[in-house]
Amino acid sequence: MKAKALLRTRFIARSAATGLALLIAAGSAAADTTVKWLHLELDPNYVAIWRRIADKYQAEHPGVKIEMQFLENEAFKAKLPTLLQSSDAPDFFYSWGGGVLKQQLATGTLMDLTEAMNAKDGAWVKSYNPAAVKGLSYDGKIGAVPFKMGTVSFFYNKALFAKAGVDAAGIKSWDDYLVAVKKIKGAGIVPIAGGGGEKWPIHFYWSYLVMRNGGQKVFDTAKTGEGEGFNDPAIIKAGDQLAELGKLEPFQPGYLGATWPQTLGVFGDGKAAMILAFENTAANQRTNAGDGKGLDPENIGRFAFPAVTGGAGAATDTLGGLNGWAVTKKAPAETLDFLAYLTNAENEREMAKAGMLIPVAVGAEDGVTNPLLHQSAEQLAHSTWHQNFFDQDLGPSVGRVVNDVSVAIVSGQMSPADGAQQIQEAFEQDQL
Repeated sequence: MKAKALLRTRFIARSAATGLALLIAAGSAAADTTVKWLHLELDPNYVAIWRRIADKYQAEHPGVKIEMQFLENEAFKAKLPTLLQSSDAPDFFYSWGGGVLKQQLATGTLMDLTEAMNAKDGAWVKSYNPAAVKGLSYDGKIGAVPFKMGTVSFFYNKALFAKAGVDAAGIKSWDDYLVAVKKIKGAGIVPIAGGGGEKWPIHFYWSYLVMRNGGQKVFDTAKTGEGEGFNDPAIIKAGDQLAELGKLEPFQPGYLGATWPQTLGVFGDGKAAMILAFENTAANQRTNAGDGKGLDPENIGRFAFPAVTGGAGAATDTLGGLNGWAVTKKAPAETLDFLAYLTNAENEREMAKAGMLIPVAVGAEDGVTNPLLHQSAEQLAHSTWHQNFFDQDLGPSVGRVVNDVSVAIVSGQMSPADGAQQIQEAFEQDQL
């Protein structure tokens, strides 16, 4: 960074509810600094909240400009590797954590945040849920500033469930779920909004079934290259169950080409009874609905992914995100200061009240007032094993195969055993 004066770093107490954040102040007048922020948020209401926070920060820090840049989900994933190697690299960007973040950190693309976040008796790092910091750390290095946690679960259209005579409270097992799918379809209603075009939305089904059948031990054993790996019988059984769902043809016509925004629109337009999706689905279905309004919040229900009879996994095991903001190697020092500000308890509470996230800032929990988001927060609070998305945790190479295989199995294009073998081969290749 070019500056007319030397920057000095200091931690001070900030008077927002939890009070602690990192501030980096200029010793004297510094040249204007632009902090480039790359995100993929679709909801304009949420982006507006970020913009207000950024504008307030700018007002309090003359000479610093926060520039927000947007890329759609798939474009973000496709362009980010090239962007990170270019002169136009963002200073910080959204990260799903997992193997992708670990790889970016290992290759030196990102700033190791460990020293900065632990300075001054760890005031900054202690302002977050310890599990969030741990989940974004690799080989003793903090790879991203924690932002939010989330879990994937089923959201359903109460009116369509009532029309089909299905009681969501009665769906406790995978067998119960299949019965409900058949009953909904029998009522002339599309049971599930499915996003096969981008593939990763379908991997939620395969991942949860692996978790429910094998439990944490089977998955951890597979990803460390031990035992039968991804050819474990519990993992193949998960594929069998996914194939069984696929045979019911539960998704909307054309689901294999549907993008995620389109899939949310199908649910928001009332053209499918349910969707397996993120904790902020109630807001995102509204944004992507044809009329921009979507389903009335009172018409949306939620239930956890059901248990598998005889499976080693618990119904209280959760799959979902652990998201943070990764900082690039050459980012100006002001980037860290802004991130401490963006994710402090006051601002995380504001985002939580808007239904935007489940906060990771200590003291911001009372901001979760949206009923559906509160249910997700409660589920996470009692989670017996929280697993990051498989395609993120296993890294880009293996994760891509997981997504491909999930779609191939559910659409009947691949056998569960062949799918498991392909994932195992991709994993072995990735270890070379």
